[in-house]
Amino acid sequence: MLENGVPAAPDSTASRSSRSATPGHFVTTRWTQVVAAGRPSDSTHAHTALEQLCRTYWYPIYAFVRRQGHAPHDAQDLTQAFFARLLERNALGAADRQRGRFRSFLLAALKNFLRDEWDKLRAQKRGGGQNLISLDAGDAESRYALEPADTLTADRIFERRWAMLLLDRAVERLRAEHAATGKLAQFDALKASLAGSRESQPYSALATQLGLSEGAVKVAVHRLRQRYREVIRAEIAETVAGEAEVEAELKHLMAALA
Repeated sequence: MLENGVPAAPDSTASRSSRSATPGHFVTTRWTQVVAAGRPSDSTHAHTALEQLCRTYWYPIYAFVRRQGHAPHDAQDLTQAFFARLLERNALGAADRQRGRFRSFLLAALKNFLRDEWDKLRAQKRGGGQNLISLDAGDAESRYALEPADTLTADRIFERRWAMLLLDRAVERLRAEHAATGKLAQFDALKASLAGSRESQPYSALATQLGLSEGAVKVAVHRLRQRYREVIRAEIAETVAGEAEVEAELKHLMAALA
């Protein structure tokens, strides 16, 4: 899934804030806020950060639950109930530096939840009747219908959807940046270069479309790919607890897409 060192961009998009990325500088991010909180006595910001992460990454959870054999309605209830449990203040105590990646922490917590709570939840209204995460049931099922029927385990589905969502957010962030500078048309024309080879998107054709020289198009594509790499790393940084883990997480997620 790498093209000239650039992870291939997905076809779909997801909503994204426009935080800036600073290469080589690891700042305090949402997951590091959660990890740093440690104790629930002073975790207001960490709780908010955890809730934002959960709202972003709900679909890999839903896909995992569905692949475990649960029907759509039960999967929706279980996903909501899992996040309700996770977002309780005392759940933050489990987020320590031994679980430096939000992805790993979330999957381990989900497996424990499904093992320990399923029987209990069947006897009561799941999630206490609260829909804490904006989960579009129709969208969830339409997306799940596109998953491979039998070739991927629940764990592999989770990993792959996580990676695709991360790349999706990076592309949407690039789109927002270009829209803010009045270069949305250029981005739409060059976006395919993030996923395809030069042969599939000839520079000469792009030059004609954009009214630029072929040399200018080459420079623009190079800069777009460079910025794409920066944004992907910034997105990964939101879900790990230290700069040293960014590269390892990037390699892991690219392997999940292979």
